[in-house]
Amino acid sequence: MLIDYEGFKQKILKLTGIDLSSYKERQMRRRIDSLIKRNNFDDYDDYHKALTQNSKLYDEFINYLTINVSEFYRNPGQWEILEKEVIPNLLKSNKKLKIWSAACSTGEEPYSLVMLMSRFMDLSNIKIIATDIDDGAVAKAKYGLYAPKSLESLPKDFVAKFFDKEGDYYRIKEMVKKCVEFKKHNLLKDKYHDNCDLIVCRNVMIYFTEEAKAEIYQKFRDSLNSNGVLFVGSTEQIIMPQRYKLESLKTFFYKKAE
Repeated sequence: MLIDYEGFKQKILKLTGIDLSSYKERQMRRRIDSLIKRNNFDDYDDYHKALTQNSKLYDEFINYLTINVSEFYRNPGQWEILEKEVIPNLLKSNKKLKIWSAACSTGEEPYSLVMLMSRFMDLSNIKIIATDIDDGAVAKAKYGLYAPKSLESLPKDFVAKFFDKEGDYYRIKEMVKKCVEFKKHNLLKDKYHDNCDLIVCRNVMIYFTEEAKAEIYQKFRDSLNSNGVLFVGSTEQIIMPQRYKLESLKTFFYKKAE
């Protein structure tokens, strides 16, 4: 019988560094309860004990918790704005951009950024910082093998140029991989990168509480350089961005306001 969720949250914070209090409770608790039942545990205490002893169970928990759903060029219209307006404008003041893909999941987003940037410069001049809290997701990103469905929105010339077909799957080429530096990062507690020209963080903020979101948006703002831009997901339009000293550039794009 599932009872002590509050106690479980404290134990998980100690075990993983993930603060479940910063996530929307109903949504997160429903996911965890379903996972516990699927693994045939009766309560939070037994499940927590098993997580400390079974690395496979632990990895499954982290992966499930961090909701890794991604695809290349998700919401293509927004990527078009990035290509036609945002990037050219950023390049006017800085020829080599510092780009951070935060909560990058299994790598589709940072690799999309590399391919997009290749329209503006040689691959040797592109470096994307890509971070995620989930070691498993980062490992998959580094491995770089993707199902055809995740490439459906990607421009066809990118598919032809930057992937090798392997059976029914597509492998990202090494020349793209070399442009991305993957790191583990917890948005709720780790130090943020600074002087970023572009921060891309999409489709993760919807899982956080309003308090956690406010803190993260403020930190993103502080991480941008004076001309920097934050690019968010299609369900994550920032209401009253001025609260975080951000101003709307286009829908889903925000620049640092002084």
